[in-house]
Amino acid sequence: MSSPTSKPLIVWRFIDGKRGHESQSAGLCAALGRLARAEVHDVPAAAPPAALLDLIARRYAAGAALPDPDLLVGAGHRTHLPMLAARRARGGRIVVLMRPSLPFALFDLCIVPAHDGVAPRANVLVTDGALNPVVDGERHETRRGLILVGGLSPHFQWQGAAVIRQIETIVAADAGLQWQIADSRRTPPATSRALVALERPNVQFTGIATTGPDWLAGELARAAVVWVTADSVSMIYEALTAGAAVGLIGLPAAGRSGRLADGIRRLVQERRVTPYADWQRGVRLAPPERPLKEAERCARLLLDHWFKGIPTAPS
Repeated sequence: MSSPTSKPLIVWRFIDGKRGHESQSAGLCAALGRLARAEVHDVPAAAPPAALLDLIARRYAAGAALPDPDLLVGAGHRTHLPMLAARRARGGRIVVLMRPSLPFALFDLCIVPAHDGVAPRANVLVTDGALNPVVDGERHETRRGLILVGGLSPHFQWQGAAVIRQIETIVAADAGLQWQIADSRRTPPATSRALVALERPNVQFTGIATTGPDWLAGELARAAVVWVTADSVSMIYEALTAGAAVGLIGLPAAGRSGRLADGIRRLVQERRVTPYADWQRGVRLAPPERPLKEAERCARLLLDHWFKGIPTAPS
C-alpha cells in the first residue's frame, strides 16, 4: 500500500481465550491505533479441525460480516490455522506473536521475544520481552507500591514460604508505602491464603481472578515501585514498560539454566531490575533509564514497511 488513502487499517485480531496471549495482541493493536487510523475486529479462533477445513475450502465464516483485513494478528498456537485460513479466503498479512508452532515461512511476520531463542531473519522481529498493552503514563504515585506473585513454573522452583518472608520484609521496610498485592492463576492456594493473611494497615490483597482485563495495567500505571516474583517474566516486562522501579522476589532456577533464567540475569546485569538479595544489601530500586516501548516499536516498523499510505491517528 504505497499511495495515500483515507481508508483505515483493518485488523483482525484472533483471540483464543488465554489472557497472556490476548494481552500481547492487544498491546500491538493498541500501539497501531496510537500511530495510525486502525479498525480492530476481535475474531474468536476456530478450533483446529474447523480451521483446517476452512483453510482447505478457502473460506472463513467467522469473518464473513467483516471488511477485508489488512492485518491478521494473533498469539498462541490455536490462532495459527485460523489466520492461515482467513488469509487464504480474504487476504491480508499475518503477524504471529511468539514463536509459532508451524514453519516461520507460512507467516508474513513473526514477532518473537528474545527469550524464545530465535534469531532475527527476514520475517522475524525479535523483541525485548513479550509485547503488552502497558503504557508509561508518567503518573506514578510515589507512595504506592505493587507486588505481583506468580507461581508454579517449569523454569523456577516455587518456594511459597520464602516468597512470603521476602514480601513481609519488603512491606515492613517500606511501611510508608501503600502496597497492593496480587496473586496469579499459577499461584498455589496455600500461597494465596498466606497473602490474604498478611494483616498490615498499608497492605491490600487482590485475587487476580476477581479483576478485569485492564486492572493490572491500571495498577502498573500508578505504582512507583513494583516487586515481581522471578518466575513471572511477562509481568516483569510489563512493569518495565510502565516505567516503574522493579525488584525481583527471588526463586531458584529449576534444573539447568534455561533461556528465561538467562534473560532475567541479563536484566539484572543491565541494572534494569534489582534482585531482593541486592536490595537487602542496600541497593536501591530505580526506574529504568529508558522504559520499554516494544509494542510501539513493532507497530511503527510494520506500518513503515507495509502501510505508509495509512492516515495517522487523530491527536
